[in-house]
Amino acid sequence: MHRNRNVMKRALIAGAVLTLLAGCGSESKDREKEAFGTTEGAAKPADSVKPAVSVKPKQQAEPKPPRGLPGMPPVLDPKDVYAADRPNRLSRVVKDFPSRVYVPNTESDTVSVIDPKTYKVIKTIPVGAQPQHVVPSWDMKTLWVNNNKGNTLTPIDPRTGRAGRPVGVHDPYNLYFTPNGKYAIVMASRDRELVFRDAHTMKRVKTVPVSCYGVNHADFSLDGRYFIVSCEFSGEVLKVDTEKMKVIGHKKLPLDGSMPQDVKISPDGKRFYIADMMAGGMWVLDGARFTKPTLLRTGRGCHGLYVGRDSREMYISNRGEGSVSVFDFTRNKLTKKWRLPNGGSPDMGGVSADGKVLWLAGRYDAEVYAINTRTGAQLARIPVGSGPHGLAVYPQPGRYSLGHTGIFR
Repeated sequence: MHRNRNVMKRALIAGAVLTLLAGCGSESKDREKEAFGTTEGAAKPADSVKPAVSVKPKQQAEPKPPRGLPGMPPVLDPKDVYAADRPNRLSRVVKDFPSRVYVPNTESDTVSVIDPKTYKVIKTIPVGAQPQHVVPSWDMKTLWVNNNKGNTLTPIDPRTGRAGRPVGVHDPYNLYFTPNGKYAIVMASRDRELVFRDAHTMKRVKTVPVSCYGVNHADFSLDGRYFIVSCEFSGEVLKVDTEKMKVIGHKKLPLDGSMPQDVKISPDGKRFYIADMMAGGMWVLDGARFTKPTLLRTGRGCHGLYVGRDSREMYISNRGEGSVSVFDFTRNKLTKKWRLPNGGSPDMGGVSADGKVLWLAGRYDAEVYAINTRTGAQLARIPVGSGPHGLAVYPQPGRYSLGHTGIFR
């Protein structure tokens, strides 16, 4: 009897265990279905299928600054080439320089110095034959006057306004500096050469012959590893490897009679804009791929390109019709056109340190224009010497200069 009770007890316990195991098996299948979303024949964990879990979406990583040209200061913002150019953000090097506008008069062989507060010429500096542009040096301590036919560079001390002893440089139509400050690049237009020189002594380092005519203006890529050059008299553009000092691309613009002038890169570094006097607008070029550019018409005699202090707008001088077009980078379109009262011939220039005034030389009218960058109103029309060209507004924000009338990074 006692033995029968023990057998029955063991049988009851075994039944309960089987029932419990059956329940666990059913729950396990349900969970498996829930986890994998499968039915019969579903893959098992042993088949390396991970269960679906709730994972927060990863935030898109900020773009890393590109690996720049060796020795080049780090890029401040990979989404904005002009991040260092905010209003009145003057470096320690230039913060005590008096604010002036330096105007090279190509036919008078002088530089007119304007006080931007009074809109008056306060000084006239004799320089060499046919001064074309006034160019801030890479370290921003010197202004170089490009005496094209005089075959010299005249240094001006922007602290005192005094000119120094001219330096012999052949055919200096325009002048740029590599982003690492190692070389000056002379745009020898007549000689059909790009001449790399020591940025301080101006001693010749390497001469790069070019096949086009009228090498003229340029701007550098975001990482500084290449630059785009316009060739005024043959309607072409070049792509040049900065470090190798070698032409790596050559393109004829797709319009007969093109006359490309100023070059500027977009804030995001993806496009280059090339003003073209004969095309009546600016070419939009993919610098990295160096593919066929497209034309955006702005006005007759499109010549100079100047980016505003907030990196949102670019001011475009139309020399042939006396107007300034405004291009909005964020909207990728022209938004305004300002016409100078009584016409004029707006050419090269720059934006004031506070970003409120656009200064342009009146190439054929022996005058300089000061224009309100908010309203487009003419603030002043200042008589200067004959044939005013590449004027420099100085000082300006930025860490270093890439040359021309003031391209700062």
